[in-house]
Amino acid sequence: MKLSCILPAHNEEGCIESTVRQLSNVLKEAQIDHEIRVINDNSTDQTGILLKELSREIKELVVIDNDPPNGFGFAVRKGLESFVGDVVCINMADASDSPEDVVAFYNEIKVSQKDCVFGTRWSKGGKVIDYPFIKKHVNRLANHFIRLLFRIKYNDITNAFKMYRAHVIPGLQPFLSPHFNLTVELPLKAIVRGYTYSVLPNSWTNRTSGESKLKIKEMGSRYLFIVFYCLIEKWFSMGDYKKSSR
Repeated sequence: MKLSCILPAHNEEGCIESTVRQLSNVLKEAQIDHEIRVINDNSTDQTGILLKELSREIKELVVIDNDPPNGFGFAVRKGLESFVGDVVCINMADASDSPEDVVAFYNEIKVSQKDCVFGTRWSKGGKVIDYPFIKKHVNRLANHFIRLLFRIKYNDITNAFKMYRAHVIPGLQPFLSPHFNLTVELPLKAIVRGYTYSVLPNSWTNRTSGESKLKIKEMGSRYLFIVFYCLIEKWFSMGDYKKSSR
């Protein structure tokens, strides 16, 4: 079972090489057949150059240059158009996600036969390191709000770290989110449309280089839009988008 890891990267020259190397080493050690598909999202620094040099050394690395405009969601969607694995995982290029968690999620989806595996940083076994104070409180309020609206137990919808079987991705289309709200659109659509999922704890570590692309003030209305879009689908679509039982 081949694993595709999608890493959207915009101006990550300070960490992209170490992120890719560490992920590659851990997956090779775990003997997981894989590709690392990095989407260079219109970077204006040395990210693209570093990736091209690295691809000559790491044969599993696939580098794709995204067309303008840039945006986290656009970059991930670019990767989802072309990945070749049986399962696909979305990773952050800033090394905030742990490669060991990628292995744990892969093993879970392989053994459990679930359609998706979602990460939680806020339940037993989860961990956050150097999480910004204000961002943390906004995160917890947003996730509690979503849980109440959709009547679900999962408590970390906004967590970008998730894994899907390849057949799930076409079932979640069309994609609407151009930015970080894609991290909410994918799991909410999966839940609303009836795909099965497991929840595993994962860790998150704040970046040590570059700057965060997530701007809370800019993203608030975008998150609300996609949350209510998925809620309208849940309430009024009459199950038109729901997957049939396999």
